[in-house]
Amino acid sequence: MQQSAAPHPPRTEGPPHTHARPRHWLVTAVGVAAVTGAAALVQPTGAGATSGPVLTAGPDATIADYPVDCGPFDVLVTDQAEVDLDSDGQGETVAVVRCDAGLGTPPNGMYLLTHGAGSEAPPEVTATLVEPSEQMTVDRLRAEGTGFSARLVGYSSTDIPRCCPDMMRDVRWEWRDGGLELTAERAPNSV
Repeated sequence: MQQSAAPHPPRTEGPPHTHARPRHWLVTAVGVAAVTGAAALVQPTGAGATSGPVLTAGPDATIADYPVDCGPFDVLVTDQAEVDLDSDGQGETVAVVRCDAGLGTPPNGMYLLTHGAGSEAPPEVTATLVEPSEQMTVDRLRAEGTGFSARLVGYSSTDIPRCCPDMMRDVRWEWRDGGLELTAERAPNSV
């Protein structure tokens, strides 16, 4: 004897307004586009173009002459950030460089560059922020307002394998009273 399959519950169509048809999607898309367009045109009071000086881009970090002795190797720019430190409309560049040795990770140097005197002059290194002799690696360089930040990674002694840095500190340079001021965050795991 063959058992009959359980009967399917009857299908109910439901009210007509619950079925999405192509025209419903079209009306929804037009409505969303209208709201988005209106939001793009409305600005808060005081928003928009300012009458202040136009920012000139920072100097090209790849053509600067850095105070780094790499012997037969080239100097490699590994990171850079543009910032207008003194809000004069002239961009400065913070450059992170190292020797392009091919093997290992040579220490970084970090430098502040300004435009050279004259349109054809190369950028000038106006400040050394991290010396390669400090044996640090510079990571997470970010421009932030009238300053910039980075993470410095290094070694507590020459006994630490070069693969495994054991020191780390987040630092920030801010333009204050006509000069750069360095502030360091608390060291990880410090009290």
